[in-house]
Amino acid sequence: MTAKDIGARDLDVPVRVRVEGDVDEASLAYLQEKVGAALDRPGLPPVSGEVRVVRAAAHHVELPWSAGAEIRVGSRLVVVHAREASARELADRLQDRLRGTTERAAHRGDTARRAAAPPPWRGGPQR
Repeated sequence: MTAKDIGARDLDVPVRVRVEGDVDEASLAYLQEKVGAALDRPGLPPVSGEVRVVRAAAHHVELPWSAGAEIRVGSRLVVVHAREASARELADRLQDRLRGTTERAAHRGDTARRAAAPPPWRGGPQR
């Protein structure tokens, strides 16, 4: 198993990409580009974590490429899984899922749950 870091521009803590199996450099570079694009956006809190990519050695496997990502976005944990037939499809699917889940994690706040004023016995406004 080898490990390589993503060289995303604005990430404070790099997201580690771990590769297992026969993965060529072009596929790894494309995957790093897609993961970096999903996580390197303005408005996201500090991001850290790991992406694991596995290519099955058996030739009879229908979807030999799989990936699992555990990314911490601020104080929230985002977990994403994907399985595809090729490395490019896996990278595209992983980017879509990471973008959607990190967006929800970044904008899900406690303020949305506190839209109503508290009742008077909890310090809310008196009528």
